Amino acid sequence: MFRSCLDYVWELLILFSLIFFTFFVDKVFGIPLNSKELKKLAIYPHLRQNHRKMKILALSDEVVDRLYTLAANHYFDDVDLLLSCGDLPYEYLEYLLTIANLPLYYVPGNHDPEYQELVGDSRAEGGVNLDLKTTRFDNFLIAGVGGSIRYRPDGINQYTQAQIYARILKLIPTLLLNKIRYGRALDILITHSPPFGIHDDSDSHAHQGLKALNLLIRWAKPRYHFHGHTHFYRQNLESSITQYGETEVMNIFPYKIIEIDND
Repeated sequence: MFRSCLDYVWELLILFSLIFFTFFVDKVFGIPLNSKELKKLAIYPHLRQNHRKMKILALSDEVVDRLYTLAANHYFDDVDLLLSCGDLPYEYLEYLLTIANLPLYYVPGNHDPEYQELVGDSRAEGGVNLDLKTTRFDNFLIAGVGGSIRYRPDGINQYTQAQIYARILKLIPTLLLNKIRYGRALDILITHSPPFGIHDDSDSHAHQGLKALNLLIRWAKPRYHFHGHTHFYRQNLESSITQYGETEVMNIFPYKIIEIDND
């Protein structure tokens, strides 16, 4: 009961934060963030929509030896972007981004080391750790949230549901700026964990989804949400893709090649 009440309090806090930022931007700058006219008011109208397809190689949780050979044989020459949803050796990511010559954005999983700026082993060299950050790649707006539910007291990159709510608060100002600049908050969200109740495992606390992600998806409305963490072996029995509102939630494990249309 206490945990449910705490989740409710955090949802209210985030909603009030959104209302405050929306009111502030509306009254001070005269930009109605909740208006259908917002896209017409975007500062960079030529970036409101994407102008071509983008091909993505997305990975999570398990090294696939076959990808070493495919990369070396130029199989990914038509791929534009490499995304990792966590729990992969950084040497694996570094090999793929180097041999396939791809830009890499990634989030850490619960089995990855704690990020430390001065420690080389705590990051994938040549890639960008997108945890609690946003970026624009080829006119696509991308954000990331790393980590999983806390299931060990001393777990690295593990958080309580309340801590995840607090963490995603850091994304809200930038996502609101995206709405002003581009007429939308987000195109692609990458996370390690799934949202609560979608592709998660209710029988395993370690693989429980994150409730804050449900709220973030409902508000930011990304076209795609890519995640890992839950190892998806029964593809002939269960779908790894779920439509959640306006967002296509996709379990990436162990890898997928995704082509995103401009529509």
